Amino acid sequence: MIVAGCDVGSLTTKAVILNRKSILGHAVIDSTFKPEESAREVMDKALTSSCLSMKDIAFCVGTGYGRQRIPFVGKAVSEIACHARGAQWLMPTVRTVIDIGGQDCKAVRLDPGGNVVKFFTNDKCAAGTGRFLEVMARILGISLDELGRLSPQSGEPLMLASTCTVWAQAEVIHHLNARRSKADIAAAVNQAMAGRVAILARSVGVEKDVCMTGGVAKNMGVVLALEKLLDISIRRLRVDPQIIGALGAAVFAREKMEGVAG
Repeated sequence: MIVAGCDVGSLTTKAVILNRKSILGHAVIDSTFKPEESAREVMDKALTSSCLSMKDIAFCVGTGYGRQRIPFVGKAVSEIACHARGAQWLMPTVRTVIDIGGQDCKAVRLDPGGNVVKFFTNDKCAAGTGRFLEVMARILGISLDELGRLSPQSGEPLMLASTCTVWAQAEVIHHLNARRSKADIAAAVNQAMAGRVAILARSVGVEKDVCMTGGVAKNMGVVLALEKLLDISIRRLRVDPQIIGALGAAVFAREKMEGVAG
C-alpha cells in the first residue's frame, strides 16, 4: 500500500510518498500564490522521483496553511499534528518537537504514541521565524546557509538589544557600519532567534528526546544556540527537516487506510 502527504506552507510546499516501511520519494518547491498549483507541482515531482503516478496512491492527506485547497487529498490534518506524527515516526523516542517555519514557530510536546499533549505557537510576529533570518541574511548580503555556517567563526559575539525584526534590522545595519564582522553579526542574529524559540519551548515543558523540524533546523547556528539555552541535546533527524509535516501527513494517510486513524 502506497500513500502520500502534501504540506502547502507559506514559503515552501512539500510532498512525501510512503509505503509501510519507508519513504519512497519526496519533493520540496517554493510555494506560489495558488496553493492548488503548488500542491500539484510538488506531488508530480515526488511521484516522478518514486517512478509512480497518482493512480498508485491509495490515500493522501493534506496539511499546512493551504491544506483546504489541495484538490487531491482525502483528508486535511493540522500541521501541528503532522509534524508531531512525522517526527515520532522517524524517532519513536521524541517527546518535544520544535518546528520553525517561514512565518511561524511551534513547540509541541508529545506522548509516547506521537499524540500532541501540549503546544504553543508564535504566528503574530516575524521574530522567531524563518522570515526573521531571511531579512537579516539579506541585509548582511549572504545566503541563509551562510548565516548558519558563519556563527562558529565569530570571534567577538554581539548581542542584539531587540528581537523585534524592525529594530533588529537597524541594529544589524549599525554593526555593519561599525565594521563588525559578518560572523559576529550572524552569531548575534542566530542567538536572538534561539532566544525567542527557547521561550516558546519552555512554555510546553521540554522533555527528551528533542528534535527540530522546518527549514530553520538546517541552521546550525540556531540549533547550537538553542541547545545551550535549553541545556539539551537536539537530536538530528535522518531526513530533510523541511519534509516532516508532509511525512506526518503520509503517516496519517497510512493509518487511515489501515483503520488506525478515524
